[in-house]
Amino acid sequence: MRKEFLLLFIGYIIFMAIVLPFYRHIIWSTVFVGPILLLGTYDYMQKHDTIRRNFPFLGRFRSWLLAIRPEIQQYFIESNSSGRPYSREERETVYARSKNVLDTLPFGTQKDVYEVGYEWINHSFLPTNLHPEDIRVTIGGPDCKQPYSASILNISAMSYGSLSSNAVLALNGGAKDGNFAHCTGEGSISKYHKENGGDLIWQIGTGYFGCRTPEGNFNPETFKERATLDQVKMIEIKISQGAKPGHGGILPAEKVTAEIAEIRDVPRGKDVNSPPGHKAFSTPLELCHFIKQLRDLSGGKPVGIKLCVGKRREFLAFCKAMNETKILPDYIVVDGGEGGTGAAPLEFSNYIGSPGIEGLIFVHNSLVGFNLRKDIKIIFGGKISTAFGIIKRIALGADLVYAARSFMLSLGCIQAIKCNTNECPAGVATQNPHLAAGLVVKEKRKRVEVFHRETIESFSHMLGAMGLNHPSELRPWHLMRRINQWETKHYGEIYTYLREGDLVGDNVPVHYKRALDAATAQSFHHIDDIKPKASSAEARV
Repeated sequence: MRKEFLLLFIGYIIFMAIVLPFYRHIIWSTVFVGPILLLGTYDYMQKHDTIRRNFPFLGRFRSWLLAIRPEIQQYFIESNSSGRPYSREERETVYARSKNVLDTLPFGTQKDVYEVGYEWINHSFLPTNLHPEDIRVTIGGPDCKQPYSASILNISAMSYGSLSSNAVLALNGGAKDGNFAHCTGEGSISKYHKENGGDLIWQIGTGYFGCRTPEGNFNPETFKERATLDQVKMIEIKISQGAKPGHGGILPAEKVTAEIAEIRDVPRGKDVNSPPGHKAFSTPLELCHFIKQLRDLSGGKPVGIKLCVGKRREFLAFCKAMNETKILPDYIVVDGGEGGTGAAPLEFSNYIGSPGIEGLIFVHNSLVGFNLRKDIKIIFGGKISTAFGIIKRIALGADLVYAARSFMLSLGCIQAIKCNTNECPAGVATQNPHLAAGLVVKEKRKRVEVFHRETIESFSHMLGAMGLNHPSELRPWHLMRRINQWETKHYGEIYTYLREGDLVGDNVPVHYKRALDAATAQSFHHIDDIKPKASSAEARV
């Protein structure tokens, strides 16, 4: 093919040299043929792409088709319910609610209600009438001096830097208008988080951005300065996130602008390392004391931790440390291994971390088993876009929820899957000023607030149809799931739920015993790995 193309090109040049003096109108043909030949020549000469080298110009069609494959898949191939990570039905619901337009479904459900995995909730003979503004949850344990009354739906962690300035302004403005909370992400508190005055949850990650020393350690002085701001309502220690649990990151020097350097307390012009783990603590007991330190420095505001559940032994070790020190977080955020807005290596997104439902039930059971649940709220973060999604997570053990991608959709995100390229066409996940300018803050701020309001209103209607008066009345048996074509079960039958004190007595459930026996408050390591090693003489005995 390459030889034929080369001969064709040479023949064309000879032909043009002979014919052009006599037929000047042929020059117009070069307007169309010339660019094709130039591209083909370049493809033939380049060495990094075999397909284009073997099939000059024609090979480019493959690259062009691959470039628009996500759009072709989304617009023409996927069904209303088959899209990932959010289906067309879910996206359209968010769009409709954020625009406050008709969001009802005509002609019945498009779901196969006899398909394995179909889920539903049962309504009541005695429905109730709830007021959406009354559906709030107070976060703050026994040692909290400034409890926070939270909405059951809040904006999950997304940093300025990963999101554009206009996206952050619109999200926080919507949170202000709708009276719900906006988590900063680990990139610290920017001026865009503060401008509109919406309630903030300040997330502290492993890089301690906004409260770090030049060496990258935790800085109590700068933490106190920002944590005591009236706008900051809660503090969140990020242990791990669902998108890439156990994975750190590097912000390249070229992205560390003067503004980013000031926000994150980092030097300009140098790579910024966000390590996989924390330096402020390394044991369960130290984590408890770090929680107390942040609560004291913030003036008694609620302090929580965020994690994607990994080794069960390690979380049980934290529970033992809480029992020993009597120092408790005010809340725990459970993220799912199915990931979120953070760009991550494929292997981490696909294969590391417990899925959200399993993680949620395990954390809830662990706290119940240690008699800690009544003092600690659980926030579930992960892939929630509808009222049913909220009901499901609360029924399975959460008190309230976070959402990130659905709020991005309310800003106009089209699920282009380009969050990691700085080329987000909707101006949401980009630092390109030309793309970000397309996101009009005043308009999108309104959509964020309306999406939240409409979703909470739908939630209140569903809860009322169930005959309940408050989300705290939801239980696993309210949620049904089809196991096979002939059998359905509620979640209380699918999963085992512990009773209070089950993990501190003598009759520990067998499926928790092994992990519990391996856990110790003194270390996140297996208890056998920290015991003093016996001498060779003792070992022989």
